[in-house]
Amino acid sequence: MEEIKSKKKEKSEEKVMTFWDHLDELRKHIIRSIIAIIVLAIVAFMNREFVFDYVILGPSSSEFLTNRLLCKLGDFLSVNALCIDDMKLQIININMSGQFLTHMYISIVAGFIFSFPYILWEIWLFVKPAMHENERKYSQGGVFISTILFLMGILFSYYLIVPLTVNFLGTYQVSKEVLNQISLSSYISTVVSVTFAVGVVFELPILVYFLTKIGLLTPMFMKNNRKYMYIILLILSAIITPPDMFSQVLVVVPLIGLYELSIGVSNRIYKKTQMELE
Repeated sequence: MEEIKSKKKEKSEEKVMTFWDHLDELRKHIIRSIIAIIVLAIVAFMNREFVFDYVILGPSSSEFLTNRLLCKLGDFLSVNALCIDDMKLQIININMSGQFLTHMYISIVAGFIFSFPYILWEIWLFVKPAMHENERKYSQGGVFISTILFLMGILFSYYLIVPLTVNFLGTYQVSKEVLNQISLSSYISTVVSVTFAVGVVFELPILVYFLTKIGLLTPMFMKNNRKYMYIILLILSAIITPPDMFSQVLVVVPLIGLYELSIGVSNRIYKKTQMELE
């Protein structure tokens, strides 16, 4: 009886919350998320040498883990295009405050990436009171899965797509008379945008889950348009990788696997929804 009364009390308290109460609650979650980003950004700012020399500029070096592994794979398969052993990018800064502002920018980006799980948790805490008990159970697992998928996308992009992209775009020449001198801002923009873009793409199963849940997407639609999606993924992998088949396969296979996983997620949610309607 006491548990029932407490639940009724909680529901009554939730109902009496005004619009301004919700705004005040949202403000608290946003402030806590911003504090987490700032704290981790300060940590990244204080470790400048590691963040830039080993993380940001790492993919531009022939000693980078992925570049060394691809070179060994290229020797084994007799595919010279895979070997990145002589990449010497000239990264320059042409603005007076360019390096300092870049340092600040990367620190904030690093703070956001490392605090991403906590930010998702704060978002979930904000929307939790509006959910039913079964929705809370599934959504809590969704926060964990979303975090894992995002981090997997970040790592996949950083260790595979970014090195291939940097090598291809940084060494591509229309003529031997034209030298490549890459500006620091251009290099940073490429690394960050590619890394974040793939991290977001890896959230596709979560997006598919919600779109199927509300009836805007069906597994049949995804299956019927599978061939078109494969073509898009192949074109995307051809753009961001060197002009050889092995590099394209290394990139496109995980993306195709992600799409197939999304179809499985959509199929499961669709069947469950249909059973509930019946």
